[in-house]
Amino acid sequence: MDIRNIAIIAHVDHGKTTLVDVLLRQSGTFRANQQVAERAMDSNDLERERGITILAKCTAVVWKDTRINIVDTPGHADFGGEVERILSMVDGVVVLVDAAEGPMPQTKFVVAKALKQGLRPIVVINKVDRSDAEPQRVHNDVFDMFAALGADDDQLDFPTLFASGRSGWASESMDGPRVDMAPLFDLILAHVKAPVVDVDAPFAMLATLLEYDSYLGRVLTGRIASGTARVNMPVRALRGDKVVEEGRLTKLLSFRGLERVPVQEAVAGDIVAIAGLTDATVADTLADPGVTVGLDAIPVDPPTIAVTFSVNDSPLAGREGTKVTGRMLRDRLMREAEGNVAIRVRETEGKDALEVAGRGELQLGVLMETMRREGYEMSISRPRVLFHTDPQTGQRMEPIEEAQIDVDEAYSGIVVEKLGARRGEMVDMRPSGGGKVRLTFRIPARGLIGYQGEFLTDTRGTGIMSRIFHGYAPYKGPIEGRRAGVLISNSDGAATAYALWNLEDRGPMFIHPATQVYQGMIIGEHTRENDLEVNPIKGKQLTNIRTTSKDEAIRLTPPRALTLETAIAYIADDELVEVTPKSIRLRKQLLDPNDRKRASRAAEAG
Repeated sequence: MDIRNIAIIAHVDHGKTTLVDVLLRQSGTFRANQQVAERAMDSNDLERERGITILAKCTAVVWKDTRINIVDTPGHADFGGEVERILSMVDGVVVLVDAAEGPMPQTKFVVAKALKQGLRPIVVINKVDRSDAEPQRVHNDVFDMFAALGADDDQLDFPTLFASGRSGWASESMDGPRVDMAPLFDLILAHVKAPVVDVDAPFAMLATLLEYDSYLGRVLTGRIASGTARVNMPVRALRGDKVVEEGRLTKLLSFRGLERVPVQEAVAGDIVAIAGLTDATVADTLADPGVTVGLDAIPVDPPTIAVTFSVNDSPLAGREGTKVTGRMLRDRLMREAEGNVAIRVRETEGKDALEVAGRGELQLGVLMETMRREGYEMSISRPRVLFHTDPQTGQRMEPIEEAQIDVDEAYSGIVVEKLGARRGEMVDMRPSGGGKVRLTFRIPARGLIGYQGEFLTDTRGTGIMSRIFHGYAPYKGPIEGRRAGVLISNSDGAATAYALWNLEDRGPMFIHPATQVYQGMIIGEHTRENDLEVNPIKGKQLTNIRTTSKDEAIRLTPPRALTLETAIAYIADDELVEVTPKSIRLRKQLLDPNDRKRASRAAEAG
């Protein structure tokens, strides 16, 4: 059977996963009466809750006796590592672009990687039935983007389709028939080349995706570069010219729709999943024992931001989680680093904490959320950027992000002011229609830490911000951090409504009445710049005149809800986020007030 391997790349919310749903349905992959969830490729709970694709996944459809292996990729810049490594598996890319928003930073990032690989793109302008769609302008923007990224003549001569993934049709022109996705299937067969492989050479395959299965153990997915894979054949894992391990190929799985089907053999060019090895990981070469040198892996861009994971040592530790020791935390993070090439894990000097570096707050937040759902408890430090030193000049270099912001004209002034204060430099400003303006900034990555919530408040929830790593530049100077101080509990126990009601004048609260608190825990934000120690468990002194029934008249302002990402962005350098399966708490690193005073005096003296 002929094979085509393609990846679908696009920005968040441009309709990638919905398009894959339609391709699966119209190719006859599902039975007529089969019940299939919407956005079937977003298989884990976090993806469904957030409405974004986090992990790259493979599927396959058959069209006119040709099997088309499709890789659905994440659309958020923080998960760019998932996209970079899968490009070695495919021979073509479908670039999906929203007919109103046009090419966004993440689209630019992935397309640049694909063009560098020599892949010829197919452009699908999606959502052309939107009321504010401008497909011709978007088509011109895509051409300009390809030219700016250094595309060659073949790549610039890309075919374009106009489509509506939700309605299930694609057409070669805006005025063409709007029937089904047949034009896209036919274009893939005509435009994407079949994999060029050597079937007679020894078996070799580059591992690109790693996952764990409770029955099969380690499952490695990749495209067979040469030869034929057969069940029970001996294989070795190579890292460069070093042999990592040797074993047998116990299970060979091929993709059929949403399922992985066991097969006895698979030939070069096909995308398969392999089980049977215990140490091999992403970027290793799985090959015949006669092969001595591994295949080249695509280098992945380095992480730009880091946090410290440490054991939860608060007075409430161990009450909600089942995995609370440092060894469990270390093993889980090391396992994550094996399968996720965009994450780096390093032990700190004290050995009781680990530094985890990644692409952004969202990627690290998703890792923390996944771990807390698995039963882990941990303490997380404030994110910090990873600086470099220029080897020629010795200058301190910091990561710079390109932030693209779509906002109503009325709110553009406050956005420019806030980002200017965070050392941002505006490089472009243009109207984007409908009373909106598109701003493009180059800004230090540390300047965007904690800005997302502020941005949504400033734009009344209407602004859209997309960001992408731009490069390294000389250090831009200090950036002012959080101005407000915090309210710190000075006692252990359950917070009372009476105490919180008396503290409301001091600032907004983060906790409800009856919440368990401890000395050193942060319970609210102070209206002034200094930290203030307060007693949130103080009860009313009862007499025959002052009674508890009066408490029923207390009306508390609802506390400010903190999600994992907002909590991590909110804390200062001397604070931690305590993460457990049921709670997210803020606390000071040093719980004892005397220790905090000694540390502040030492910092002033030093």
